Amino acid sequence: MLVTADMASIVWRVTVAEGDDVQPGQEILILESMKMEIPVLSPMAGVVAHIPVAEGDVIEAGATLARIERSR
Repeated sequence: MLVTADMASIVWRVTVAEGDDVQPGQEILILESMKMEIPVLSPMAGVVAHIPVAEGDVIEAGATLARIERSR
């Protein structure tokens, strides 16, 4: 499952790493927009398969922030 950005923003902090197990509702990144911190939460339980962004990246709405796969 792809996790995407709802709005243009800056990746302020990445709080998980590729290979980490995550639970539904767990924070995976924090975005910053208009001086507000916006937590991005995992929509499902699984493993973080890929994080194509890094702290400080400027992203557009709809950008892929992470890919989460179901645990096997």
